[in-house]
Amino acid sequence: MNEYMKLKKSNCKNCYKCIRRCPVKSISFSSNQAQIVGEECVLCGQCFVVCPQNAKEIRNDIEMAKALIESGVPVYASIAPSFVANYEGMTIASMQKALNSLGFSGAEETALGATMVKKRYDEMVDEAKESVLISSCCHTVNLLIQKHYPEAVCHIAQVASPMMAHCQSIKKRHPQAKTVFIGPCISKKAEAEAYPGAVDCVLTFEELTEWLKERSVTLETMPDDNVQGRARLFPTAGGILNTMEKRNPDYSYISIDGMDNCLAALKDIVDGKLSRCFIEMSACAGSCIGGPGMEKNRRAPVSEYVAVHRYAGREDFAVTMPDAKELEKRIGYIGLHRQMPGGSAIEEVLRRMGKTRPEHELNCGTCGYNTCREKAVAVLLGKADLSMCLPFLKERAESFSNNIISNTPNGIVVLNEKLEVQQVNSAACRIMNVNDSHDVLGEQVQRILDPQVFYEVLQSGANVYNKRVYLAEYRRYVEQTVVFDESYHILIGFMRDVTEEELSRGKKEDISRRTIAITDKVIEKQMRTVQEIASLLGETTAETKIALTRLKESLFDE
Repeated sequence: MNEYMKLKKSNCKNCYKCIRRCPVKSISFSSNQAQIVGEECVLCGQCFVVCPQNAKEIRNDIEMAKALIESGVPVYASIAPSFVANYEGMTIASMQKALNSLGFSGAEETALGATMVKKRYDEMVDEAKESVLISSCCHTVNLLIQKHYPEAVCHIAQVASPMMAHCQSIKKRHPQAKTVFIGPCISKKAEAEAYPGAVDCVLTFEELTEWLKERSVTLETMPDDNVQGRARLFPTAGGILNTMEKRNPDYSYISIDGMDNCLAALKDIVDGKLSRCFIEMSACAGSCIGGPGMEKNRRAPVSEYVAVHRYAGREDFAVTMPDAKELEKRIGYIGLHRQMPGGSAIEEVLRRMGKTRPEHELNCGTCGYNTCREKAVAVLLGKADLSMCLPFLKERAESFSNNIISNTPNGIVVLNEKLEVQQVNSAACRIMNVNDSHDVLGEQVQRILDPQVFYEVLQSGANVYNKRVYLAEYRRYVEQTVVFDESYHILIGFMRDVTEEELSRGKKEDISRRTIAITDKVIEKQMRTVQEIASLLGETTAETKIALTRLKESLFDE
């Protein structure tokens, strides 16, 4: 499948919003980047619409349309009837004039083709050959059925879309012509390439607007008094049914829009719960006026619905109906080449995600998948990884941090700005002779520690590091560090118990003092002895005194 939508990798922010909105989960996620799985994608464009980083972009075919015009052959535009919702106040005359300025030989409404299609639908319902008949106008719905609900392929009306019917009509009337369809849909690009010959290029309204701006062409309000054009209702929810005659009273006529509703309806069809009905099915909520190719600032479903209805005529366009064979479009099954994993493999992935019991499967959907098991299947298919599970990451992070806090030999006390104890670890409890941390949670810090240093740090914002303090109440020496976290508005106190170190240092000082005292006595005694010897020998004692004094000083330093 061609890349009708591309991903700007640098913009992906791991929000998983595209996965959440993708109805068939045709998005893989690896190396912190989302990727569209073309084989499974149905081109609904929801990932493009909801991406908050504008990381996805629709393939731009303006240059292809320009090349057709520059080739010298006549090029005609088929304009989807939703144009009146995208270009406020414009008529087909307005669009024709603007498109002529771009080099088109002519421009017509796709609603002409819609008129042919709806007439063919009426004929098929009258024939009543199928118990359930699904409209074939929406290529995304067709892809959804072809790829993911093959059992329902037989229920799709094998009829060309209005785009194809109209472009075939243009080429029949202008044999040398090329055609460019302009509308609100991404999947029409794929449809044109899947059924070559009718449509030579597809542009979205966003692409058309870009082209008009590039050429400085301004749309002008022009009158259109055509009372015909009931098929202009096609791009609205129920629009197809509103144009059909619905002559067969044995059939129910149902309109379904939005992917969630389409999925539910297809499940009912596959399960055999529906019969004797014609179903108008559109992938976009509100039908085509909610299409992903509408300009992004055009997201007003009510006013856009009103605009289409006001512009629609009360009678059908006068069209020459082609033979039923000419309107036929073969829509067959498209196989997905993937092997679904077994239960034991799924259980192993769940175990690695920390979900060892059914109650651990929260099915919160933050990863983009509806259930934990669906996510596990995606992991096994290479479309997801374990780190996408927010509860799993949160639990692992909390477990990791709690493990560090619980097992560190240093005492940790966390206070709020009211100097109330919010957290205290077991090491701090041992230092302060607290039996249970819950006994002090929520209490003022002064109950267990001198609050002065915490108050000073809170007021000044200057952290204190490795300050040696004697906790007289607990008969312990600690090196105290207090830091203020402005982002979380908390004070964190760290206490390293240095009592043994301090007592050991005290013992060494006591030994040194006693050694010096003994040395003083020895020196004094030796001095007396030396003086007596010197007096007898007549020698000076200066050198001896200096040597002994140095010995004393060295002992004092130790």
